Amino acid sequence: MTDSSKYGPWAVVAGGSEGVGASFAHQLADAGLNLVLLARKPGPLEETATEVRAKGVEVRTLAVDLTESDAMSRIREATDDVEVGLLVFNAGANTYGHEFVSGDLARFQQVIDLNVGAQMALVQHFGAPMKERRRGGILLVGSLAGFMGQAQISIYSAVKAFCRVFAEGLWLEMREYDVDVVEFVLGVTRTPAMARAGLNFDIPGMHVSEPDDVARQALAALPEGPVQVAAGNEKAVEARSGTDRAKLVLGAHEASKRLLPASSR
Repeated sequence: MTDSSKYGPWAVVAGGSEGVGASFAHQLADAGLNLVLLARKPGPLEETATEVRAKGVEVRTLAVDLTESDAMSRIREATDDVEVGLLVFNAGANTYGHEFVSGDLARFQQVIDLNVGAQMALVQHFGAPMKERRRGGILLVGSLAGFMGQAQISIYSAVKAFCRVFAEGLWLEMREYDVDVVEFVLGVTRTPAMARAGLNFDIPGMHVSEPDDVARQALAALPEGPVQVAAGNEKAVEARSGTDRAKLVLGAHEASKRLLPASSR
């Protein structure tokens, strides 16, 4: 179980309304941590908060778009009076998939703003006090997409690669202050977001993770850093890390056609 003496008394979960984020919220509440849940959609956010409050912890919610210019000031207003010992950044979903050269540059920028800009702002804001206290944890939720460029989601793949390299450097910087940093890499996971994207979870032989399982594994991996992988995806990471990039990218491209509906390719 998550160590509340190191990672408490409060945890911030960005993307904490459904799927893996809701699983984080429930499991952190079971460990006795109070929660600040951030998400765009107020409905699912409040539903999860109500369920978690029943476990006896304090829960604050903030419906916020992390790419908006006032996001950090609103987050500070909601958290400045509490001690945050754990940041879980689970807000990096892909918001726009398109061939790059014919796509909307502003919408690509939103993917960058969420996965890079917002992540950096939250990590710096909550990480600095952790460094001063010499305790805490930063958990960044990554993706297999960050190990290989992919058609239609080239920007998303790139920002997820950033997340992994960022986590490695941050881990080196924070370890001497006893602040744990890990990027936890997810593969295909049975979440509402992936369902809305039209992913086919029923391909024979494909590993599909469950939200509760990956949240549990990620929290257990916090002290291990800097990059850990959801169980069942280890061979995929190894395969995507080879040196014959053309062969690997083309092979993965063919495989992705079976995963996504034809309308989204």
